[in-house]
Amino acid sequence: MTVMETRTEASGTAVRAAGPAALPSPDGQDHYTISEVAAHTGLSAYTLRWYERIGLMPHIDRSHTGQRRYRNRDLNWLAFVGKLRLTGMPVADMVRYAELVREGEHTFPERQELLEQTRRDVRARITELQDTLAVLDYKIDNYACARKASERP
Repeated sequence: MTVMETRTEASGTAVRAAGPAALPSPDGQDHYTISEVAAHTGLSAYTLRWYERIGLMPHIDRSHTGQRRYRNRDLNWLAFVGKLRLTGMPVADMVRYAELVREGEHTFPERQELLEQTRRDVRARITELQDTLAVLDYKIDNYACARKASERP
């Protein structure tokens, strides 16, 4: 299921944005071992244990033998954490966000501010990368023109 979000731009125009769809669960089940989650997410078992230890993961259920049993909601959370990692959000901020989620709905404003700051940082990085791309394009065009000029008889 895709989550739909409606926001209003400064111009007063309503904009609907699709949120991320849930990850397809491996084999359509809802209980996974740490090795299955590692294979599905590309994270190591060590990283998954570390995420749990530092509070980035919610409590992971255990089997009667003590083996971790991840659920689909955990896979969805890991996908979200992966997106936060791609933004460059510091681990401490990700942990703080996870703590706020566990504290409940009264933390919505603080969670929103954390995500808005991250969005500002991402947009600034995109601008820097676009400027860098323009420089690369300029240099590549210079080399292409120089090659063409040297190939003329």
